[in-house]
Amino acid sequence: MAYELKLPDIGEGLTEAEVVSWMARVGDTVAANQPLVEVETDKAVVEIPSPRSGSLLHIGGEPGATLHVGDLLAVIGDEDESWEPEQPAASAPPEASPVAPAATAPGTATARAMPIVRKRARELGVDLAAVAGTGPGGKITRTDVEKAAREPSAGESQPAATSAFEGETLSALRRTIARNLTRSWTEIPHVTVWRSVDATSVLAARAETGLLLEAILVKAVVPVLAELPEFNATFDGVHLHKSEGAHVGVAMATDAGLMVPVVRNAETMNLRELTVEIERLAGGARERTLGLGELSGGTFTVSNVGAVGGGFGTPIIPYGTTAIVSVGRAEDDVIVRDGAIAVAKVFPVSLSFDHRIIDGALASRFLLAYAAALKTYELG
Repeated sequence: MAYELKLPDIGEGLTEAEVVSWMARVGDTVAANQPLVEVETDKAVVEIPSPRSGSLLHIGGEPGATLHVGDLLAVIGDEDESWEPEQPAASAPPEASPVAPAATAPGTATARAMPIVRKRARELGVDLAAVAGTGPGGKITRTDVEKAAREPSAGESQPAATSAFEGETLSALRRTIARNLTRSWTEIPHVTVWRSVDATSVLAARAETGLLLEAILVKAVVPVLAELPEFNATFDGVHLHKSEGAHVGVAMATDAGLMVPVVRNAETMNLRELTVEIERLAGGARERTLGLGELSGGTFTVSNVGAVGGGFGTPIIPYGTTAIVSVGRAEDDVIVRDGAIAVAKVFPVSLSFDHRIIDGALASRFLLAYAAALKTYELG
């Protein structure tokens, strides 16, 4: 008897997913637990396996289609078995044919591109086989695809190529970013405080070790979170839950958009361990291979906006947490050190906090303590 696979509840409150690619065509034989389809959720690209062996009789959506939890994703039955969808009501438009067109299986060119990049190529009408990848190992990036879309092919004028950007449909991740940031900004009363911090000690430590600046920024904030636990917490609108562990989200820019993977129990790691973990998370964020558990559960966030040339700003607090700190690019400035005027590299540091939970005095304490931790940072 045919098995109807519904889009499962993948967790973290997700309600929908977008079909990215199918690993089998209608009519193919599949094995139990064989990867069947890639879907893009609010937070990650997830492979869904076949629940049984058999023949793929029907797919519930072509690449680019959005399905809700509980919607029909695929039908798997015995060889030569037929399957018919439920007939719609007379007044409703007819259902799609029970045998859907075959989905394109990844080939040599598409194997060099992540699912989100393949999807972008489909949106822009770009043939991946004609795109030279500039990513690691020749991988095709989103930037490569969009550059190819802007370049007119033979016999075409430039306006025809640029018109592909008109009416662009946002990816599932970008729609989620927009939705979450809107919710945070409209529901959380943000207040932001700023301070310039002498970066000499931090930059010396980075130069001496060659380790990630993000790791140093996280390492320096851990004792401050222990001292002021209101900042290392989650808030559901009624209850403030102070966390025993420092689960620090590290904001990262990727081709697909902003992602914030979480370093679990940062207080238990030394600087080298933090660097290894952040590098692992960064690689997974770029390749969209992180699990949902690695992209949720943060209790505080650090954003190194200096990595992309940023300075002072108003970072938006991830919904459900109480604060975020951003550190901008260190630049030369005039400071007073030991009573004398000097020129030194200075970090612009911005702290946004939820004013329902944290008042200005407590925020000032936090910023002063973090500034002191950075200014006097010593390797440990």
